[in-house]
Amino acid sequence: MASPHAEATDMEVEPNQQHSNGTSSKRFSLKNSIQTNFGDDYVFQIVPKEDWTSMAVSLSSNTVKLYSPVTGQFVGECGGSHSDSINQILFSGNMLHSCSSDGTVRAWDTRSYQQVSCLNAGPSQEVFSFSFGGSGDNLLAAGCKSQILFWDWRNKKQVACLEESHMDDVTQVHFVPEQQNKLLSASIDGLICTFDTSGEINDDDYLESVMNVGTSIGKVGFFGRKYEKLWCLTHIETLSIWDLNDSRLEANFEDARTLASNSWALDHVDYFVDCHYSAVDDNLWVIGATNGGSLGYFPVAYSGGMRSILSPEAVLHGGHTGVVRSVLASPAMKTGINQSQGVFGWTGGEDGRLCCWISDESSAINYSWISTSLVERYPKNRKKNRHRPY
Repeated sequence: MASPHAEATDMEVEPNQQHSNGTSSKRFSLKNSIQTNFGDDYVFQIVPKEDWTSMAVSLSSNTVKLYSPVTGQFVGECGGSHSDSINQILFSGNMLHSCSSDGTVRAWDTRSYQQVSCLNAGPSQEVFSFSFGGSGDNLLAAGCKSQILFWDWRNKKQVACLEESHMDDVTQVHFVPEQQNKLLSASIDGLICTFDTSGEINDDDYLESVMNVGTSIGKVGFFGRKYEKLWCLTHIETLSIWDLNDSRLEANFEDARTLASNSWALDHVDYFVDCHYSAVDDNLWVIGATNGGSLGYFPVAYSGGMRSILSPEAVLHGGHTGVVRSVLASPAMKTGINQSQGVFGWTGGEDGRLCCWISDESSAINYSWISTSLVERYPKNRKKNRHRPY
């Protein structure tokens, strides 16, 4: 059992640390570290409420805990309903939605922490991802094994099922920003598909495009001034960039880990956690990490024939002791890394820790703490895998 007293981490802020290629890296200090439990459990995902008044954290205990993203204070818990791993969480106003390998999509009112609805994908199903969209913003799409299911969120009735577009588990579904009828799906089968959901939804008439990544897809995201581009991270830690409008591959980084590892002085980059995009300066970073818990925001350069991953512009080191599962950037990060002040963001990982990082040197407070309301004991015999189901 891990000690209930997290160790204080002493870090220095080094805003002008120079790297061999001449770029500077800003090192961020650890403000505090919350131990969510005794270390038997770990953090899957951190998502913010739109107004940044709270953040939800999904844990491998099949529960979701809520905290203040400003102070780190524990504010409540939504749990006791999911019987298997929670694969995705998402805020919508005061409602928190979660999907799970138990085959359900549930909604919770975060004012009362009570479950208010539950959609069931059916026996032996697993729900890996979900998204809200459609012409009236009333469609809920969910990736369930090799199928994509659709419900009308207003009456909770299933309205369609796509089962011919993918041959394996659908790991990601996303309605495209500012194109609310366009749905994108990605799968273990290596395919990314887009669909038009404006009419009667079926495989034959509404499949718009297919992009073949060639290997199992872990996570995708939109970026660009008009969300016209797509980044894709795979389960073998490769990165590719696609033009969404004409389904064209713009850059393929099969050696992404090697490129990132060669651009900093810390340990080898073992995996990628996520990507981050700043619309203000039109920059894309891939977030690479080590098994020991160090992270870097690596700029991705691919225009004009260039294809490189540059030295990290931000380094988060000294907070985690294991694999990092989720990174939540603060709203200030929309303006870019070097302009961001105050809370830089939060990270969560397999060490059961939530770490808060700050970029304002004047308010650097290096300490770790635990709220007694966070401490729970869980069975030690639960299986732990490097990856989520997908």
